[in-house]
Amino acid sequence: MPLAMAKPGESGTIQKITGRDEVRQHLAELGFVVNSDVRVINVIGGNLIVQVKDSRIALDRSMAARILI
Repeated sequence: MPLAMAKPGESGTIQKITGRDEVRQHLAELGFVVNSDVRVINVIGGNLIVQVKDSRIALDRSMAARILI
């Protein structure tokens, strides 16, 4: 399921990250790597605030749709 479909409070383990190499590299630098845990903190206007590796990061819906949990 794409991370963009998760509700606030839901957690999951990243299974796959799709997109171009540059996009995947950028997400990896932010801490979004396969087999890491991610938790949705809040959804505001379709954009997500997520917690990954002790950091809170805001993602727009299109970026969150590339992260499969």
